[in-house]
Amino acid sequence: MAAILARKSLSALRSRQLVLARHTIEGTNGYNRTLLGTRSFATKHSFSTDKDDEEREQLAKELSKDWNSVFERSINTLFLTEMVRGLMLTLKYFFEKKVTINYPFEKGPLSPRFRGEHALRRYATGEERCIACKLCEAICPAQAITIEAEEREDGSRRTTRYDIDMTKCIYCGFCQEACPVDAIVEGPNFEFATETHEELLYDKEKLLENGDRWETEIAENLRSESLYR
Repeated sequence: MAAILARKSLSALRSRQLVLARHTIEGTNGYNRTLLGTRSFATKHSFSTDKDDEEREQLAKELSKDWNSVFERSINTLFLTEMVRGLMLTLKYFFEKKVTINYPFEKGPLSPRFRGEHALRRYATGEERCIACKLCEAICPAQAITIEAEEREDGSRRTTRYDIDMTKCIYCGFCQEACPVDAIVEGPNFEFATETHEELLYDKEKLLENGDRWETEIAENLRSESLYR
């Protein structure tokens, strides 16, 4: 009987020890879980993480930029630094050598191929060069040229009318290129502004007058371009 009671007591003791051990293990696991959760929360929300350090640095830079911008605007407003900077640039070039010319008292060089006011040329004998072939009239894209001609007693043809509407002319130079005797040319003159439209309706007399006036320059330009024509 005593042996039976002793075995029961030993069994009950072992059961209590197992229950105590189980509770101890479960409590330890719960504590560990709690500890891990706390560590995760602290890592996420702590001010010592690299991410938050970068955010703080970025915020500091933005605040610094804002203050610098406010300071710069205040200086510009109070001391008109932008105006002073512009005036300094003006004064810098004020005393330097001018790169422009004083037109119309000074004029730059013109290319020999410059296409300006039209002119009809003559030979050295005074005879008109134009043979009334009407190639210039046919090739003119603006239809600004009007020619009428008649045959002379010696069988040659000469113009009785040679008109150019300068308000239609586009200064393409086709008339000069088409002329076989270099009669119609575009000279170096570009200063022929007028007050009325009628003054820009050139007739044969006006064109011959232009040719006589600019013959020296026209002949020189044609000679300089002879290799390329």
